[in-house]
Amino acid sequence: MAGALHFILLLFLHYGSFVLISARPADDTAAVRSTVDPDAALTPTVSLSFAGKTTNTTDVPTTGFTTSKSTTKPPTTTTETGKTAERAAPRKEAEEEEEGPLELECPPLGLESLRVKDGQLRASSFKRRGLGPHRGRLNIQSGIEDGDIYDGAWCAQYRDKNQWLEVDARRLTRFTGVILQGRSSIWSWDLVHTYKVQFSNDSLVWTPCMNGTQEAIFEGNQYTETPVLALFNTSTVARYIRINPQTWYQNGTEGDICLRAEVLGCALPDPNNIYAWQTEPTESRDKLDFRHHNYKEMRKLMKSVNEECPDITRIYSIGKSYMGLKLYVMEISDNPGKHELGEPEFRYVAGMHGNEVLGRELLLNLMQYMCQEYKRGDQRIVRLIKETRIHLLPSMNPDGYEMAYKKGSELAGWALGRYSYEGIDMNHNFADLNSVMWNAIELETDRSKLINHYFPIPEQYTSEDAFVASETRAVINWMQNIPFVLSANLHGGELVVTYPFDMTRDWAPREHTPTADESFFRWLATAYASTNQVMSNPDRRPCHNKDFLRHNNIINGADWHNVPGSMNDFSYLHTNCFEVTVELSCDKFPHASELPIEWENNRESLLVYMEQVHRGIKGVVRDKDTEAGIADAIIKVDDIDHHIRSVADGDYWRLLNPGEYRVTGQRRGILPFLPHLPSHVRPLPHNLRLPPHQDAQTEAERHFGEGGETPQGPAAQAASATSTQAPCHHQGYQPETCCCCQTGKEGVMMKNGG
Repeated sequence: MAGALHFILLLFLHYGSFVLISARPADDTAAVRSTVDPDAALTPTVSLSFAGKTTNTTDVPTTGFTTSKSTTKPPTTTTETGKTAERAAPRKEAEEEEEGPLELECPPLGLESLRVKDGQLRASSFKRRGLGPHRGRLNIQSGIEDGDIYDGAWCAQYRDKNQWLEVDARRLTRFTGVILQGRSSIWSWDLVHTYKVQFSNDSLVWTPCMNGTQEAIFEGNQYTETPVLALFNTSTVARYIRINPQTWYQNGTEGDICLRAEVLGCALPDPNNIYAWQTEPTESRDKLDFRHHNYKEMRKLMKSVNEECPDITRIYSIGKSYMGLKLYVMEISDNPGKHELGEPEFRYVAGMHGNEVLGRELLLNLMQYMCQEYKRGDQRIVRLIKETRIHLLPSMNPDGYEMAYKKGSELAGWALGRYSYEGIDMNHNFADLNSVMWNAIELETDRSKLINHYFPIPEQYTSEDAFVASETRAVINWMQNIPFVLSANLHGGELVVTYPFDMTRDWAPREHTPTADESFFRWLATAYASTNQVMSNPDRRPCHNKDFLRHNNIINGADWHNVPGSMNDFSYLHTNCFEVTVELSCDKFPHASELPIEWENNRESLLVYMEQVHRGIKGVVRDKDTEAGIADAIIKVDDIDHHIRSVADGDYWRLLNPGEYRVTGQRRGILPFLPHLPSHVRPLPHNLRLPPHQDAQTEAERHFGEGGETPQGPAAQAASATSTQAPCHHQGYQPETCCCCQTGKEGVMMKNGG
């Protein structure tokens, strides 16, 4: 979510308005070989232990990306995906298998994902704490200002060839390669051009990485954000590894030795459990398909789930991406394909930013898990499926995902695949209804004439010429066609849950900007964050440049950074649906080996959050004579200046925290508000009926204004009676204007009557 934050804010400060940044990285790859240092000594007499089969690669493919244009085009390799051919292809679903990412022999140790702890990193020197060895992690992001404790690399204090960054694997490991990056900064340009690698078993005696009989020198970076891979000609078993820069970018007297890195290595078997005390779990107890799935593989997996559980699943498409890939949704319900009266609709959306892939895999895992557990008779899952209609959209930006997937988890960098194929950031692409609302508030002195929900989309946004992604249009149509009650938008690159509003009122870079439902949104965010195994760990370190632990891992989106046109804000202002954003992991594209433990970290959170759709009050609005459901009845809760409406069948859901509320209704008649019990308490029968429209129109219009505050007067005073004076009835129709209801931890109960 915050991937291009400082770049966007910088443009705003200079030009006074936001400018769309199309940062489609160059799709170039370069072949890089280790070189021989003529001045280096021959192989030392100190030997290291070796185990297992070693590899001997002469041509080392090095994948490079950048968010700026390349000045020269490197030699093409077989892993390159040609843009020319891609653009010449017709806009339809690709039917041929496309080349996948480079297969690495060993996974990353986990500098980027934080599995490698700060205490495992040492350096020869560092300029200051904010540039210490703990900041030398692949893809780590700096803050807006240099000089604080959250800078974007390890930087040596001295500029000589004796500087090094050391990683302690804490056990014997077969090292196979290194990935290097320059410094993350909008003010400095620091990177390493060439480097050596050394190994040790005791951190005292070091042996260099060799290229034949000579000491190898590896090519580093030409661009600061370009991850460059170097594979060793021969794998080496050791505990410690050092990266020793030899040349670096220098601009006169400027230019520091700075780098971010990831190390590739396979831990040796530990038959005697010597290292068990320091080994974190890496497996899941669930038998799921833990790997990265490209578009074809995703379709295949979804189809297999549908075939395994045909009675509770349905696959449908809500539209296509710019390149013609379908936006598939998995529906999970006891009656797929149909909205059931009184049953709330829930959605998870992942992959809005195509390179933030963990959400995609978690939703694929979730649909497998729910199918398996339903068949096993897990009562929690059975109840959830029977009482909720669940929609899972694993990939909102499949074009962006395919770009990132082709390069692999460690080599896609921080931005490749974030944007749509057209270069649109879809989290800034929804209609800005916040400004519509705030402008109306400033211009209108009579608050009774203001609306506070169901804001219409501006006409210029819906025109064919509007700069709106086809994926965004498809999701908006989806949101309008299905009466969603609750949603979460899954992102990556941080560990925090954000809630609306995401946009600041006066376009400040950051400012707390609450909705009328601030307390409930905080509850929703806490429900996910407090059950997430990583977020709830009080000892975890910050991911990049902000410590969300002091906020209990939740934050108002606008208080983090300004996001105009977010899906969260649009959902809240245009529909009945409440939505939060979940930043799932420090690593946007975790390695496949980390997917099982990421599922364990998030499984309970995903389930708990879905269950919140049953929190609050719900009911059905019917015509007294015809029994037909009444749509668009406005449901108002006193002291919360945000209303919701009944949907086509007359049913409604109002998400609320436990407490006592006075609820009123308006729709061409007087609505006696009688809530039902939520799902985890057996509902009581209720017969809610309104008089025919022609009999009640004038009375209702006298009692309620069109949104905003309730008008004053005798009728209004009667409607605003205290909770103990407002009778509630469980049987039959009573022409009351309001009802007092009480919600609790176990559900919703009537305070009076019944």
